[in-house]
Amino acid sequence: METDVVVIGGGPSGLMAAIAAAEQGARTLIIEKGKKLGKKLAISGGGRCNVTSRLPKDEIIKHIPGNGRFLYSAFSVFDNEDIISFFSELGVELKEEDHGRMFPVSDSAQDVVNALITRLSALDVKVWLETGVKAIDYHENSHTVLLQDGQKIEAKSVVVAVGGKAVPHTGSTGDGYPWAKTAGHTVTDLYPTEVPLKSNQPFIKNKSLQGLALRDVALSVKNQDGKHIVTHQMDMLFTHFGYSGPAVLRCSQYVVKLLKNGQQEVSLYIDALPDKNKEALLSELQAMMSENSKKAIKNTLKGLVPERYLHFILEKNKIDLDTKCANISNEHIRHFIDDIKHFELLVYDSLPIEKAFVTGGGVSIKEVVPTTMASKIMPRLFFSGEILDIHGYTGGYNITAALVTGRLAGQNAAWASF
Repeated sequence: METDVVVIGGGPSGLMAAIAAAEQGARTLIIEKGKKLGKKLAISGGGRCNVTSRLPKDEIIKHIPGNGRFLYSAFSVFDNEDIISFFSELGVELKEEDHGRMFPVSDSAQDVVNALITRLSALDVKVWLETGVKAIDYHENSHTVLLQDGQKIEAKSVVVAVGGKAVPHTGSTGDGYPWAKTAGHTVTDLYPTEVPLKSNQPFIKNKSLQGLALRDVALSVKNQDGKHIVTHQMDMLFTHFGYSGPAVLRCSQYVVKLLKNGQQEVSLYIDALPDKNKEALLSELQAMMSENSKKAIKNTLKGLVPERYLHFILEKNKIDLDTKCANISNEHIRHFIDDIKHFELLVYDSLPIEKAFVTGGGVSIKEVVPTTMASKIMPRLFFSGEILDIHGYTGGYNITAALVTGRLAGQNAAWASF
């Protein structure tokens, strides 16, 4: 079989690439090894699909710490506002929520997937599901896509949009890296990002804090020299194996890199009351305890932080929960405040890349043209989405990168095929 453009991968980037190619008039085939298109998209955002962000472009790129600056050129062609208009034209209106996050008004990720599939159909894009790709044979004026069943497809251009290695049940199992290497590309070290972290601290082992969520804490990462690396103020969760939740996921890539660089353990610090400094908090607590001198400390401080966490920090500082406020020294209170503002978590590992939300590493961006997503090494070969060495925080940033790079890859693959 012959065609103009083959897009390998039916995730957000592949769907956008196939639509973009077909809109230019290219005969387009999309190949997906799974039973459905858009499987990862359908489960994103808790099934609501955080399509993009309405933050300014500079802010979006700050939220893509893994080579986000590479996207400046792409955003000059197709950006987050274009994504919003694109879906509006497909009949999917988006609404803005906190931090600029854009969701479908219907709160249904499936509506986003269905709109993309309907557009593919309207453009006569051929869709082959449950079709595995074995390899790609590269030639000067065309490429041959070899399928697992022995079939061969001659394509003038190929877009590789198969994702990374995170969330493998959606089909992202790292298939594209060998094809990139065969073309002469460098694949940088792969590692998990947006991933829960593991700890063997006593309170994790004995599960005393398991299931506890802390709201709007400031979580900081420091290296072994005590140098501050990053802070994120969001929610977090204690689990049976360690730590999870939005703040932990955002900090995780920095922890993973420190561990990869040889640190045995990485320290994170929780500030449970980030809007209050230590001295102000000390004055506040001293006043409360003075007014309630005959009350038990656990009752006087109730509501300061979640009750389980309060009791845990008090007991850690050898303050009996039923001790009357009048009987507690300033020194004890200062140590208590130290833990409220700077409680140390020790992490020795993360969950594996298969349990991560996003893959760090991938096809080196130094070998990809930023305005077209074309390979600098192999003519008529394009990359888009998570196979590239680009990764962002959760919150619509990875989907934005996938849609933007997919749009450029598909358009330029079409133009290269004429």
